[in-house]
Amino acid sequence: MYGPNGLARAAVRFRPAAFAGTFVALMLAAMIVAACGILLETGIRATVPPVRYAHAPVVAAADQRAHTGHGDDSDAVPVPDRARLAAGLVARAASVPGARTAVADVTFPVGGPHADPLTAHNWASTAFTGEHLTGGRAPGPGEVVLSHGAVVGDHGTVGDHGTVSAHVTVGDHVTLITPDGPRTYRVSGLTRAPAATVWFADPDALRISGHPGRIDAVVVLPKPGVTPAALGAQVAHALGHRAQVHTGAGRGAVEDPSLAEACELLTGLGGSFGGVATMVAVFTAAGTVALAVGQRAREFALLRAIGTTPRQIRRTIATEALLVAPLAGAAGCLPGIALARWWFGQLKGKGAIPGAVDLAVGWIPLVCAVGAVLVTALGAGYIAARRSSRIKPGQALGEASVERLRIGWIRTPLGIAATVGGFVCAGLASSLDGEDAANAALSVVLLFMLAVALLGPLLARAFAALFGPVLRGAGAPGALAAANSRTNARRLASAITPIVLAMAFSSVLVFMQTSEEKVTGDQQRAGVTADHIVTADPGLAPDAVTRAQDTPSVTAAVGLLRTSVLVPVSGSLESASAQGVTGTVRDLAAVQDLGVRRGRLSLRPGEVAVDASLARNTHVGVGDRLRLYLPDGTRTAPLVVATYARGMGLSQVTLGRAALAGHVSSAFDTELWTKGGTARALAPLGKVLDRGGYTTARSLDRELNAWANAVMAGVLGGFAAVAAVNTLVMTVLDRRSELGTLRLIGSTRRQILRMIRWEALLVALSGIGLGTAIALATLVPMMKGLTGQEPYVPPLVYGAFAAGVVVLGVAAATLPARAALRRETLGR
Repeated sequence: MYGPNGLARAAVRFRPAAFAGTFVALMLAAMIVAACGILLETGIRATVPPVRYAHAPVVAAADQRAHTGHGDDSDAVPVPDRARLAAGLVARAASVPGARTAVADVTFPVGGPHADPLTAHNWASTAFTGEHLTGGRAPGPGEVVLSHGAVVGDHGTVGDHGTVSAHVTVGDHVTLITPDGPRTYRVSGLTRAPAATVWFADPDALRISGHPGRIDAVVVLPKPGVTPAALGAQVAHALGHRAQVHTGAGRGAVEDPSLAEACELLTGLGGSFGGVATMVAVFTAAGTVALAVGQRAREFALLRAIGTTPRQIRRTIATEALLVAPLAGAAGCLPGIALARWWFGQLKGKGAIPGAVDLAVGWIPLVCAVGAVLVTALGAGYIAARRSSRIKPGQALGEASVERLRIGWIRTPLGIAATVGGFVCAGLASSLDGEDAANAALSVVLLFMLAVALLGPLLARAFAALFGPVLRGAGAPGALAAANSRTNARRLASAITPIVLAMAFSSVLVFMQTSEEKVTGDQQRAGVTADHIVTADPGLAPDAVTRAQDTPSVTAAVGLLRTSVLVPVSGSLESASAQGVTGTVRDLAAVQDLGVRRGRLSLRPGEVAVDASLARNTHVGVGDRLRLYLPDGTRTAPLVVATYARGMGLSQVTLGRAALAGHVSSAFDTELWTKGGTARALAPLGKVLDRGGYTTARSLDRELNAWANAVMAGVLGGFAAVAAVNTLVMTVLDRRSELGTLRLIGSTRRQILRMIRWEALLVALSGIGLGTAIALATLVPMMKGLTGQEPYVPPLVYGAFAAGVVVLGVAAATLPARAALRRETLGR
């Protein structure tokens, strides 16, 4: 009965408040670990079923990743657009022994006869997609086949003989807007395909696709009796490094290249953010376990006094962990699954994840979550009770009566080292640019948080000394609160640490986004000098710029092909926004003020202008070559002729349209910027926005990043806030005998509650101050590197954070104190 197992069961039974607090902390930690693990597993295992390639046994496509080295997957980054193959590989694939035929697949957007966007293919691709004609014949040169959706839309229905009530029949002529310009084609046939689709003859499709001579994929059909695996091996041997061969589920990734970006996003959330979140969760849970064990120092001292051995005390703590941690871990798995499912659904709803990808909920993340909290409970409990279980019984009783004030010779040096490391990393981050600064800044916040945890009692005493005079000026309750805070620094530190976590991480994530938003908005307002911006779907007609220039009162017009490129920064590839300009430098300067710092803008082939921050990150200047990867992964090295200041608000890379047009899926200009003119006169070209409307629309593109940062801040900050409340509740409930003693010596309930409020306010203000200092030490170098400016902290947002911490802290301390005093009063 009095063995370690009996002691553990008795402790759980007779100290429910401490173990309830431990249970909550471990459960929340398990929830975070499980949710991040599920997202990571989903990113690793994600696939999309093939639709267009469902009946294509073997598909060969280009590698959709760009490599900084020689094919090293660790340095591979998904290309911004689609990488394509040379059309000549079709014949090579068709020559393998097991191939019946090989078919090129070409897909590109065109504008339809009703100004609706259509998807265009080459007719040969119907060999594996299975479309059948309802009338007419296959297209020849200058001819097309239209689907039901392409010619009807909301305009009519197909008749019994393949005719359309919109009066488009076989033999009619339709005008389509192709990347080569408006072209009139004869309708050679019709199909019942519901999608808005048009098929061209293969030579026409290759020529007008916008990337002539390049194809999306090669589909290889087998001879009878040849398996897809055998045929795939033959094709892979024949094509070598020129293409990657896919069979089975891999065909879906070829059809939907966005899967690679989605997998990268999920693994980033589950891995990178998940690692930080897991560390914070486990770290905070360990603090709660240590507090619960530390509150029982007197109990352990009494056990030592009656002959309990150190080994028995350690076994008791281990048994308690085994009683609580597995249950807490299992209880945290269900909300962890719910959190991961909500998070995944939000990402899918915002278009960051293909709709066909499903959340993968496997056993590995759940087992890891339970294991993590079990190890945390065992480790934290053992460390917290290590001294109480080893020292002599008499000495243990003395130390349990009065808190030790001496410096820990292990924790203190480690805390000082973490502080020094934080300052060193902050200095390093201030000397770096871009993502390097952000990565170094992450080390800053983690090191400072570690320092706070290790030096917590010393910091708590410092804050108690700092606020002591103020508290003593608030009367007897304030003076008593100051004395309690000074003599119980460890208890104070346990409550301050999670508040610092909540304040620091939430501030870094939220104010990083507000700082970038402010810089981007300021640059847009200063840089957009156009009067009107015109957009269209699938893009602007090739002659849109010429037509705009001929519009009355238009003094300048340029077309912009917007996309992204990859640039090598510190050995890794990073995405940078790019614009290909149709027009002259003079016209571009009339509609955009890029804020040129050095050199002169030029749109000649082989030349490029770049944002000054990007130039610093890539270590290039005017007159140097900038190595970059075009949207389809093609390498190039144009000459830098100018650097400018407003890349975040406009575009980080500016070059002539011809440099980008052949390397994107849609070769249409994305936007048309004009100086002068009227919205009514420009309306035939597309949707017309004024300067303010365009700025708002561009801000929506950053919504996903802002939302992701807000969610991460909510997850980390919310967890830390709950941990802080949990710690305060545990601390107050453990002081019931102290509160009862104060009542016995004549203190009123009101005076005791005021003392508790003053102590809670001291905890909240200390946590806010430390958290703010850590956040600023992180944000200043980070934003200097990312934007070149100081961080922007909206006063209302910061005030809401601080007010929330104060309200939660005071409420979490006052409510259990009120309940404890009421119980004590009823007991008497």
